This record gives sequence, C-alpha cells and structure tokens, in this order.
Amino acid sequence: MEGLHLIVVSGLSGSGKTYMLKCFEDMGYFCVDNLPSALLPAFAELCLQQGGEVKKVALGIDIRERGFFGGFIANLDRLKALGHSIELLFLEARDEILVRRFSESRRPHPLLPHVPVLEGVQLERQRLLELRGRADRIIDTSDLTVHELKDLVTKQSAGLSEGRPMTVSLLSFGYKFGVPFEADLLFDVRFLKNPNFVEALKNLTGEDARVQAHVFDDPDAMALLDRLEALLQFLLPCYERERRSYLTIGIGCTGGRHRSVAIALRLCDRLAKAGCTTTLRHRDLVKS
Repeated sequence: MEGLHLIVVSGLSGSGKTYMLKCFEDMGYFCVDNLPSALLPAFAELCLQQGGEVKKVALGIDIRERGFFGGFIANLDRLKALGHSIELLFLEARDEILVRRFSESRRPHPLLPHVPVLEGVQLERQRLLELRGRADRIIDTSDLTVHELKDLVTKQSAGLSEGRPMTVSLLSFGYKFGVPFEADLLFDVRFLKNPNFVEALKNLTGEDARVQAHVFDDPDAMALLDRLEALLQFLLPCYERERRSYLTIGIGCTGGRHRSVAIALRLCDRLAKAGCTTTLRHRDLVKS
C-alpha cells in the first residue's frame, strides 16, 4: 500500500503556522492542527484506511501541546520506516516582528501569557532549537506578506509526491539587513562595483537597465555569472538525486538594491533558459 505524504508544520508562535495550514488545505492536503504527537501513528493508519482518499496530509504541531517533544521525533522516524514520506517544515521570524504581531492581535504569548511577549518569544525560540535543527525546511516569514508566503510555499510544495522538477528559488538580499535563514546556498557579490556610489544610479535599483549595464560593465560580474551557472549545472542534478523539491539560493550585496538584484535577475534568466523551474524574490529592494 502506498504511504502518505505527510508535512508537519511547526515553529514559533506568531510565525504563520495557522495560515500555512490553510495554504496546504488550498493545495488539497487534509489538514489537522495541534494533533498530539502520540497519536501520529494511529492517525496515519486511519488515513490509510480511507481507501486512498487521503494521501496528502499536513499537521500543525507546536509548543501548545503538553509534553511537546515526548516521543515526537521517534514517532516521525517510525512513520518513515513504514514507508511514509515525511517533511518537517519550521517557520520562524525575528523577535521584533513576532512581538509586533502579538501586539497587533492583542494576544498573550501561549508559553508565558502573564509576562511581556518578548520573554515568551525568547523562551520558545530556545526550547525549539532542537526541532529547528531537525527541520527539512526553514522559512523566515519576517519580510513576507501572506500572499508572498502562500506563493512561495505553493511553488515549493505543489506536486512533491508526484515527482515534479525541483524548484530553484533565487533570493537577493542585503547583508546590512541580515542573512536569510532559508537560503541553502549563499553568494556574496559585494566585491563588484557598487552603483550606490554613482549619483545618477544611487536611487535606482538592479531592475533598471542602467544599473545592470554598470554592474556588468565590470568583467568580474560576467565571470562570476558564468562560474555560478557552471557550478549550478553541476549541483542541481546532485540535489535532485537527493529528491530535493526546492533549493533556495541567496545572492547578497550591501543593501540588497543594486548588485545582488542585477546578478539574481540575470542568473534566474539563464537558469530558466536551461530548463529549470525558477522563482525570484528581492527581499530588500524597497529598503533604504
């Protein structure tokens, strides 16, 4: 009998887990929130008894469950041994973002409801370190709108059990705003000529043809692009052999507005022409 494709959604309170389950529900997954981990094996067996009607399942499991780690990993390993496809998805966000979200919703933190929210956020982050380390996918939702989050997860997750090609997600960013946690590969392009120091280009972005012309006027930029493409031509089939459904490539410059954007745009175009399924997001494009 064919096993289930099971996605476990966990992570920090306020990071978007409930919305994530709704996204999976829209994709045809059978979704259950806050299922006690001890019931995982029995739940999987019940799904299999539905005559093949329930094949894709998404479960929300978080810190609200008493005895959160009690047998959780062991039960996941047990389901994997039975032939089920298991993926652990961990959502997080920066402390200040989580505090703001709790403030806007006027809800206390579920872990420490009678103290300032920040203390609850920090305690929960510490308690979930082990789980985060075991995650198959980590998504930082700090800078994503709900629409961007849904688009990202839909493109990464749709058809995983049907063997669709791996999605390559290119992400430009600025190091001054922090390294993206979700990146599998990181490339630093701060050694290239910086359009920020050219008065006519400073207020433009890497999407502008004039900025791109300035960046690629540097021979090092074209050499970098050629070598990145060659490296990825080698790496992508290796990741696909490991049954990876997605690969996130971060390309960073100082502010995330000029060089990283231009390189990511050109690399995305080359990969798409080579037949790769690609997505592109500029995380810090509109930041000062």
